Formats: sequence, structure tokens, C-alpha cells
Amino acid sequence: MFGKTDKKSASQNKNKDSNPPNGILCIIAKGTSIEGDLVAEENIRIDGNVVGDINCKKKLVMGASGNITGKVICNDSSIEGSITGELKVNGKLHLHSTANVNGKIIARKLIVDEGAGYSGECLIGDQHVTS
Repeated sequence: MFGKTDKKSASQNKNKDSNPPNGILCIIAKGTSIEGDLVAEENIRIDGNVVGDINCKKKLVMGASGNITGKVICNDSSIEGSITGELKVNGKLHLHSTANVNGKIIARKLIVDEGAGYSGECLIGDQHVTS
């Protein structure tokens, strides 16, 4: 009863853990630093520091304490922190008032809140984004 494991239920639990639910999120917390390239099939939230290229198949969200140095490619993005390098967004890019981007921006759609800053080339529209 208590010490016996049913093989079927153990197998179901293993499959359940290896198939995370939709909307799973990779979090780089404040105080965390990563050096190297990051590839994610799911959403990413960055509140720490990343030095390297990021390729996110879904949405990249960056908090005000987040900092990226490198090339970023993602589907959609909401930025409150700082990016130095190229930022390519296949969908919508939202630069919040605390955002600061130094480098090339390529996006299908761009929203810029008052106070946000960017310095560099900015290419917006369907003609600039290739999937």
C-alpha cells in the first residue's frame, strides 16, 4: 500500500514533469549574471545581467533591473531595462519609460513610452522583419 509504486502512475508522473504546461517561463532573477548564448523555446523574463546572444521563440520580458549585452532575437518583447547590441523582434516591441537600447532595432511594430531611450538605427515594418 505505502511502499509500493504503481508502474503506470510512475510513468504518468514522469511524462507529466517532462512536458511543462504552456506559458512556462524562464526567469533570470535580479542579482544573476549569465555569460554565454541563451536559446529558449518558451517565454523569458530577465531581471539580471546577460552577456551573450539570446534567441527566444516566444516573448522576452525585461524588468527595469535587466541588462543585456549582445544580439537579441524574439517573437515579442516588453523592455524596461537596458540592451546594448542588436534587438530583432518579429512581432511587437514595447519600450517602457525606463528602457534604454543602444544599437540596432528591427521590429514589425514598435511602441515607445515617454522617457524611453534608444540610440542607433531603427527599422520598423513588415519589410524589415524576416522570420
